[in-house]
Amino acid sequence: MKSKIFLALAIVSIGAYSCVSPKKLQESEAKVAQLNGAYAELQGKLRNAEDELNKSKSATDKANDKAKSAQATIDDLNKQIDFLKSNNNVVLSQLKDLSVVTGAQAESIKKSLDNLGAKDLYIQGLQSSIARKDSINMNLVMNLKGAIGDLSDGDINVKVDKGVVYVDISDKLLFKSGSFTVTDKAKVVLGKVAKVLAAQPQIEFMVEGHTDTKQLLGTNPALEDNWDLSVKRATTVVRILQETYGLDPKRMTAAGRSEYIPVAENNTAENRAKNRRTRIVILPQLDQFFKLLEKK
Repeated sequence: MKSKIFLALAIVSIGAYSCVSPKKLQESEAKVAQLNGAYAELQGKLRNAEDELNKSKSATDKANDKAKSAQATIDDLNKQIDFLKSNNNVVLSQLKDLSVVTGAQAESIKKSLDNLGAKDLYIQGLQSSIARKDSINMNLVMNLKGAIGDLSDGDINVKVDKGVVYVDISDKLLFKSGSFTVTDKAKVVLGKVAKVLAAQPQIEFMVEGHTDTKQLLGTNPALEDNWDLSVKRATTVVRILQETYGLDPKRMTAAGRSEYIPVAENNTAENRAKNRRTRIVILPQLDQFFKLLEKK
């Protein structure tokens, strides 16, 4: 009896399955394929986000290491200053007790020690100013990298070297080969940089044009050599920043460096591509340090 019941159920199940239309089955399979594709896309975005997070952590670790090294140097110098003060006070006391020097001479030595203390405060003030400048530079670099966004490091590179911020933009992003005519993508790239610079109106900067060693081809009467090309490219960028994005021309300097400051040897096509670049140099504000010196 039980076997008959099972047989009947099996026949009913087969009949029910056969009732599902091929169209519905195809729709279900298509939906599954769509979900699998969306899942794979989300996995790719997750991996990209993890890569960016790792890069940010690496940059933060390097900045922290530099800060620790600088603080260690400052602490060592402060220890040396404290030792000199203590040693000089002992010597001065011994000289007074032995009456080796006159009262006037002792007073002169005391004034020298007072000056040492004043210089110590001055050094601390300079250290504080330098630390503030470094902090401003790092903030500027992070803002520039955030504005640039999805452009690769090979196309545009932002860095700090000896307290100066540099923005290197590859030749292929801005200009056609051997020309100072900008590409369609150039204004988009420059617009991102201009947005950050516009938010820092006190900053002055210089736009430098750089070329490789290959001689110019063609008969463009406006270009005699790589000197001309590098200068023309710098002035083209400056005009776009001024006329399209409204940056104050008093803040800008245009300079052509030709082929004479390469970042790599001009022995391969890859290296020559590295040398063909436009560099924006954020100029250090030396006048602020001169004013600080005058106050002291």
